[in-house]
This record gives sequence, structure tokens and C-alpha cells, in this order.
Amino acid sequence: MKIERLETRAIALPLERPIQSALGPIHSCGVVLVYAYTDNGIVGENLVFTLNDRRTGVLQHMVEELADLVVGRDAGHIAGFWARAWKDINFFGHKGVPVMGISAIDGALWDIAGKAADMPLYRLLGGARDRLPAYHSGGLWLDRDIDALAREAQDMVASGFKAVKMRLGMPDPRQDADRVRAVREAIGPDVRLMADANQGLNEAQAIRLGRMLEPHNLTWFEEPLPAWDLEGVARVAAALDTPIASGETEYTRYGFRSMLAQRSADVLMPDLQRVGGVSEFMRVGHMAESHDVPVSSHLFPETSIQVLGALANAIYLEYMPWFSSLYRERLEFVDGDAVVPERPGWGFSFDARRIAELHNARR
Repeated sequence: MKIERLETRAIALPLERPIQSALGPIHSCGVVLVYAYTDNGIVGENLVFTLNDRRTGVLQHMVEELADLVVGRDAGHIAGFWARAWKDINFFGHKGVPVMGISAIDGALWDIAGKAADMPLYRLLGGARDRLPAYHSGGLWLDRDIDALAREAQDMVASGFKAVKMRLGMPDPRQDADRVRAVREAIGPDVRLMADANQGLNEAQAIRLGRMLEPHNLTWFEEPLPAWDLEGVARVAAALDTPIASGETEYTRYGFRSMLAQRSADVLMPDLQRVGGVSEFMRVGHMAESHDVPVSSHLFPETSIQVLGALANAIYLEYMPWFSSLYRERLEFVDGDAVVPERPGWGFSFDARRIAELHNARR
């Protein structure tokens, strides 16, 4: 079975309402959809994205520039594609857009592999569990006032979630502490609560705020420092009792190897787009397991659930439904857990009608 052709399509996907984090306002995503066609009729699908539809064309072009490394070749030789692509991007560097391009094609190839074997990816990759604890990450942004935060957190819990995540980044750390206290009081002591600073602090600020938040029993304090400051975040992790989660902006096994070596996070959070696709996500997951470090996911719940389901050290699926409307199927939840689909490949397929509407609107 060989890849006959690779196609991409760019769309703009508006969020239900604009949101605000320490990274700034977000009102939409630019999405690059990838379709890998085989000579026996199987089509592998995947997507990558940009924030606010900025530089979406650059990302789309990167994917298309890598197509010659896979077209005409065995669709099942995914490691072979990865090795060729890794060598090919050497001049541009092994982070950023080139790695995102690899991720886009890698995920489509794994979707083909699952469909060809008539197996969901998590079973094809070894299988560890068919349900994963999920936390709701689609709200509790900085633009909500304290009363709105409390109501939204309660609504998330009422809908069945047993874990929720809020954002940090107010001008005064006492404001962040007040907001965390309000959410904790609203959801009670038994619901897991995560807090994400979105890389908005320096080392001293993170330690100070982290100590202020420790009475509220956070499951983790996420991305307190810029992603490149591994030494600084390691010192934050050593100074606090609250676990530090990080890694969504890290690239490939080499970046995560440095994180593990420096003990810069208690929970690793690979992002399917930045880490290097399914292939690298699994390498990072197993490497973390060899250090007795758990992993979670970043975005992409419909696809991340398959790789997490294959890892024994996976602890949480992030539920951020930004791209959910692009799929025909919906995630299923039972008692706060997300159920790994047993359908072949990703277990999710693009909704052609919805995508056509968005594609036409963008032109």
C-alpha cells in the first residue's frame, strides 16, 4: 500500500467567543487539514493549526513541501518517513514549523495504519486503557470576573467533569490567588483543579504565586515560566510542593529529554503538533515512563486520546473542544472519563460539509 498523493486544505475556525490568556486574546484558529490518499482507497486524515489564523499559509506550505518524502512510498513505513523528514529539515532547524509539518503527515500515516489494520490507534500502539480521566479546559479564562468563574466552574462539574483548569495572569498575584480560592470554593475539595500561567511569569513571581496557591490543593501549576527557561522552571518545581506541568511548547524527544534531565516538570504535556506527531508522542511517553514521570496531553482531544490510551503513565486528557465541530463523531464521557473510541485509526473523521462551509467562507 503506497501513498498516491497528499492534499491540504486551509480553513478559518472561529471560537464560540473570544478568550483571554496570558498569551493575549484568541478569537479564531487557522486550521490546515491533511488528507493522505493510498492506492487502495484508504484516506488518512489529520490537522494542525495556528492561533488567530496568522501564518496559516506558512504552515500549509510546510506540509506540502514535505509531501515528496512520502508520496510514492509505502504508507506503513512511518518511521522511514520520519527519519527522511528529520534529515530534510536540518537546514531550517528541528523546532517550530518544520516539526509541525512532520507532525501533520505523521498523524495522517498513523490514521491509515489503524484503518488498514481495522484497529483503533491505541490498540495498534500497544494499548493501556480504554478510558482516561478528562479535565475541562475550555473555559475559566482571564476575561471572566470572579463570579463568572465560579458559575462556569460549577457548570463544568454539573456536566460531569471531575477536573477543571483555570488561567492565571492577573496584574497582581493576590488577584490570581483570590480567583483560585473562589473556584476552589465553588467546586469543593474533591474536584481536581489545575491552574495555567501560560508562561507569563518569571522565576521569582512563579515561586511567590505558587506558594500563595498551595493551600488550594492544585493538581498542578502549569507553565509558570517561558518554555525556553528549563533551568528556571526546575528551580520553581524544586521550591514548591505543587506539581509543575509543562511541555506543550517543547519539540521532539530531544526537548523532553532535556526537561527530564533537568527535572523541570513533574508532569510532561506533549502537544501532538509540536512534539512531532504520534511517533514522537509515544517516544516521549515511554521515555517519561522510564523516569517514573506521568504525561498528559495538550489540545486535540479527539486524537490525543488515542496516544494517551496506549501509555500506562498517562493521567489526564485535556478537553479543549476547539476542533470538535470539524468531526462527524463526538467524544464520549462516562463518570468524568473520556472513552477511547474503538473505531479504526483516530476513530474520528472530518465532517466534509462543515469543512466546505468554512473553506468557502475563508476564500
